[in-house]
Amino acid sequence: MVFEKGTLYIVGTPIGNLSDLSPRAAEVFENADFIAAEDTRVTMKLLNSLGIKKPLVSYYEHNEATRSGEIVERLKAGEICALVSDAGMPLISDPGGEIVALCVKEDVPVRVVPGPSAVISALAVSGLETGRFAFEGFLSVNAKRRREHLDEVKDDRRTLVFYEAPHKLRRTLADMLAVFGDRRIALCRELTKLHEETLRTTLSGACAYYEENPPRGEFVLVIEGAKEAADAPSADDAETIMRGLLDSGMSRSAAAKETAKRTGIPRGEAYKLCE
Repeated sequence: MVFEKGTLYIVGTPIGNLSDLSPRAAEVFENADFIAAEDTRVTMKLLNSLGIKKPLVSYYEHNEATRSGEIVERLKAGEICALVSDAGMPLISDPGGEIVALCVKEDVPVRVVPGPSAVISALAVSGLETGRFAFEGFLSVNAKRRREHLDEVKDDRRTLVFYEAPHKLRRTLADMLAVFGDRRIALCRELTKLHEETLRTTLSGACAYYEENPPRGEFVLVIEGAKEAADAPSADDAETIMRGLLDSGMSRSAAAKETAKRTGIPRGEAYKLCE
């Protein structure tokens, strides 16, 4: 492999199993002048497993703006930099956007070394439609913004993919049930690791399951897209929708109004559900 001086290499790294690192990625590490890492401690462990020693610079969310300029100056001076995140592909819900944009602006070469991706891996094992999908990343910890985000994509007919942390999972599932209705979902956790698990169920089933089983590990949520208008929620779905809205923290009056809007049943009838 020929390495170009003054080039930024975006390198995908394992999401759990170190054996998933490609030979080409290891070769880039060997030939790089330095490595820009989201967390230098995590990357140091990866390099140690390969027997490689290279200078590391930290490149993470809160220093991305200032560090990008420093790295690009080194690239313009002829150095080779490998950009990595803690796991998976940089820029995909990880740092990297600032430096790539600056490289493009400054006409600095950028190359990619493909690697593992939790998004694609979860889609592959989900059992849901993979021909068209939308990756939505992490939802906000703020309840209002989280619901607004979900409301924006509720009519998208593509498969939806989200990242979620265990301590937020139950709240997120309740909000998804309230906004989306009772769709199919695949919950993939600890992908490629020792305790890898994929739960294929419905949103209501997932809510019930994790009430009894505390969530552990990092999750990728793969949710089926919206149905065509002809398949919109019916009156039979009203109780499930109403319960999901109430569980998400919505008042009974507001939940009844939203349930009536989605199913067509009278608001007063919806109000009496789940009493």
